[in-house]
Amino acid sequence: MRDAKRIFVLSLVASAGFGSLAGRAAERPTPYGESLARLVTTEWLQDHLNDPDLVIIDAQADVYDYLNEHIPGAVYLSDQALRAPEHGMPVRFISPQAVETLFSRVGISNDKPVVVYTGKGALNGTGDGLAQTMVAYTLVRFGHNRVYVLDGGLDKWTAENRPVTKEFPRLQAGSFRAQERPCPITTDQLRNLMDRDDVIIIDARSTKAYEGQAVWSRGGHIPGAISLPWRSLMADDNPALLKSDAEIAALLKKHNITPDKTIVTYCGTGREATNPFLLLKCYLGYPDVKLYEGSFTEWCANPDNPTVVGPNPK
Repeated sequence: MRDAKRIFVLSLVASAGFGSLAGRAAERPTPYGESLARLVTTEWLQDHLNDPDLVIIDAQADVYDYLNEHIPGAVYLSDQALRAPEHGMPVRFISPQAVETLFSRVGISNDKPVVVYTGKGALNGTGDGLAQTMVAYTLVRFGHNRVYVLDGGLDKWTAENRPVTKEFPRLQAGSFRAQERPCPITTDQLRNLMDRDDVIIIDARSTKAYEGQAVWSRGGHIPGAISLPWRSLMADDNPALLKSDAEIAALLKKHNITPDKTIVTYCGTGREATNPFLLLKCYLGYPDVKLYEGSFTEWCANPDNPTVVGPNPK
């Protein structure tokens, strides 16, 4: 069992060539620390269920799964509420003003810690595990400083026979104020980065989508991007649970993903890419990680943007 002091093994940091992180990691006995988003265990959350300032967000895919069971005190927030069409593009983040209204409505303030979790869904089984990283990334993107992601989500929680309820929490409105961080990059910024030797572009979609078998107007991937499906980072039986430290270390070493590089993550619409973004930027502390939010949907919309079909980056 992973204990409440879960940190990635220092061998991972050493193999990545980022020795200074090892010292910081050794000083992280609790989820509270300098990173904007942290992993927490089920043990930690149960111990803190009664913390008066803690806001717990249930981001299950279907509200009926929330109605069926949720962690005591959790308020429901679908990650689908965070984006909407804009200028014809199907998914764009809602405005900072809309974010303020939405987050305040579920009790979030800038100075109060927030735990986010999701699950496969006991009734409908439609949860893919990404909702918790999507909500957590949005909180970080718009200026929250104390975001916690439940490693393993609701499925790990219930497998351990921890308490669930059908009762709704009594919440007071929060006072969230959006302060946008420079997490995302634009298409033009990506074009300026993509040919540099010190830049790694990660395509977080499935291997089939990366190679060309997908729904977009053009197949393939952005030139130079490596394939690192977000699902390969997660446990086989739980898409909300990170793989073991050793497995994560091996994947990063295989692709030479080191903290001395500028890292850009993307996927189909920007949602899958939140998973490796949080892993690298927040959990591991890589200093220069960006997310191309428009992702392959926006890239393909411009016929002047080249694509590559097949298993090779270029």
